[in-house]
Amino acid sequence: MSEESGSLERIPGVALAWRRRRGQGPGVVFLGGFRSDMTGSKAQALDGFCAARGTPFLRLDYSGHGASGGRFEDGCIGEWRADAAHLIAHLTEGPQILIGSSMGGWIALLLARRSPPRALIGIAPAPDFTEALMWPAFSEAQRATILRDGVLHIPSGYGPPTPITRRLIEDGRENLVLQTPLVLACPVRLLQGIADPDVPWRHAIRLAEHLDAPDLRLTLIKDGDHRLSRPQDLSLLEDTLAALLAQDAGEPLAP
Repeated sequence: MSEESGSLERIPGVALAWRRRRGQGPGVVFLGGFRSDMTGSKAQALDGFCAARGTPFLRLDYSGHGASGGRFEDGCIGEWRADAAHLIAHLTEGPQILIGSSMGGWIALLLARRSPPRALIGIAPAPDFTEALMWPAFSEAQRATILRDGVLHIPSGYGPPTPITRRLIEDGRENLVLQTPLVLACPVRLLQGIADPDVPWRHAIRLAEHLDAPDLRLTLIKDGDHRLSRPQDLSLLEDTLAALLAQDAGEPLAP
């Protein structure tokens, strides 16, 4: 099935870009990370995997990301969750398998809290990162800048300096998932690199301990970084998704 692309507006004047493939069986949705977009290697690999199997697949850009409209500085976790929910509601049918990378893992958990998915895969998932990882790492001077000026630009190893806004921090506190019970009856798979410099592997342990999910597996990759985009990482992701699709279909799983 050929890939379709387009855009939808949730907020007037802000077009949200998407790409999808139609198919048969459970659908898959990829949710990218902070300042990432839907053309990255994991999204591309999943698109190829789903195309080969005839599995429905949706990838998208939040507002201020990639091909979508809006300014990154105007966004926040709650807005990006709403963007994803809007596109999923209009472009998919029934519960989906949510795959969230980094911040996308947080978005996936927020979506799952409101509407149970068929399954959830977190790739270096970063729930609550604004409060649990980012805010504690800032100096007093940096925190003062955010509170006074409304924005702080910090160096990024992935491109230009990243604007961290007061709105992002304060909205993050309204969307925490590690402070309240989080029950997920669906299968949950977490993939985490131990050599990840951005999201410590112990954060994935904390998430696994926090989730009330009877079918949960955490895979730690000894030399894995934050991106988890090497060929062996992508193969692990595809194998993880293939196993979930087989489980959903009631097929016997390989030992």
